[in-house]
Amino acid sequence: MSQVESPQKPDKASAEPESESVGTDKIPLFDYRRSGYKTYVMVVLTLVYAFNYIDRQILVILQEPIKAELGLSDTQLGLLTGFAFAIFYVVCGIPVARWAESSSRRNIITIAITIWSGMTAISGLAQNYTQLLLARIGVGIGESGGSPPAHSMISDMYPPEQRATALAFYSTGVNVGVLIGFLLGAWIQAVFGWRMAFLAVGLPGIAVALLLRFTVVEPKRGMSEDIVDTGDAPSIKATMKHLWGKLTFVHLSLACGLQAFTGYGAGTWTPSFFIRSHDMSVAEIGTWMAFVQGGSGIVGTIFGGILADRMGRKNRRWYLLVPCIAGLIAMPMMISVYMIPNPQQALIVKIFPTLLYYTYIGASLAAAHSLVGLRMRALTSAILLFMLNIIGMGLGPLGIGMLSDLLEPSYGIDSLRYSLIILGTIAPLWAGFHFWRASVHIEREAL
Repeated sequence: MSQVESPQKPDKASAEPESESVGTDKIPLFDYRRSGYKTYVMVVLTLVYAFNYIDRQILVILQEPIKAELGLSDTQLGLLTGFAFAIFYVVCGIPVARWAESSSRRNIITIAITIWSGMTAISGLAQNYTQLLLARIGVGIGESGGSPPAHSMISDMYPPEQRATALAFYSTGVNVGVLIGFLLGAWIQAVFGWRMAFLAVGLPGIAVALLLRFTVVEPKRGMSEDIVDTGDAPSIKATMKHLWGKLTFVHLSLACGLQAFTGYGAGTWTPSFFIRSHDMSVAEIGTWMAFVQGGSGIVGTIFGGILADRMGRKNRRWYLLVPCIAGLIAMPMMISVYMIPNPQQALIVKIFPTLLYYTYIGASLAAAHSLVGLRMRALTSAILLFMLNIIGMGLGPLGIGMLSDLLEPSYGIDSLRYSLIILGTIAPLWAGFHFWRASVHIEREAL
């Protein structure tokens, strides 16, 4: 078993810190002792995550023209954008995360982005529903290797008191991906069709994979906390036993899943709602959603991480109370979006609940990592993402699509409106309860 020392305690073969005896010119270019390199790595990881969501989000803005060309139902679209993708994403995510606990996390992410980018491009070649479904499953398999290894790297780069902010910054990749995915998807589809949109966003991801592989150095495990890593990675079974033995994690995973149910469900179907109920074009709603969903999401994600770190220094419960309170405030505001008769006014109102909704991501990840040791972090993220995505991504779009189909005979075009309102009320209230219950236990169970 290997012993890995933190960079604060270099061995004889390592260069001394710049402030002592060695100039910056003697420190390798890609070295965490060099000022700004940690920030560079964070930006690259966030860029990778943005491509993760560009490739995931592109289908959302294209689903109406795809539905028209391939003759699909809302249930089929919900399966395509949700459950079929999610089930492979989460099932593959756990063994990949276990691999990341004992191997190069950077290399695993490089392989992952190459796979998901290639499968996104292939989606544009699909001639029927089955082919498109298989391509999206391939995207899900690739994307399962993205976030858990990155979360583990970030926790080694930033100490606990900065971790929610750092993980929140990384998580803005979601919103950057949403913004770019909506804009590119909408306008490329308008000019060249939906197939070219998949090709245009898929192929550049391979260049990002090369950037990651050749400019990012794997951080030493325990670097941010000056902890010596023994090299021991607990088994999947041992990690699961540890996590499910903590009531904080049980309630946190359910809260994140239910919060994501609202996010993925509403995020997937809101563009279709405005196209159907307000007669907006794909290009028009894509542009609006890019800035409403993507822009306000970036602000909310970073704000949530900073607020959780600041409040969490006084009491760790705030890592869970911040998303609890924000989600409950956001819920009635989001419901009003589907009731306002003017579409532009409705989209402006949507800025505020979207900002509040995204506060949960960085705080939740930081809370989860506070419960485990060095070589359990990637797997912890994978298990949390399993719950978040199987409930949120898997059931959110599918549940809203199925309820819309069920209500359609009675409510016609308004079936999607009422489906979004009904499930958009139940899930946030339920999520708030579990965030609160998780906050009750974290002080006792955190390491």
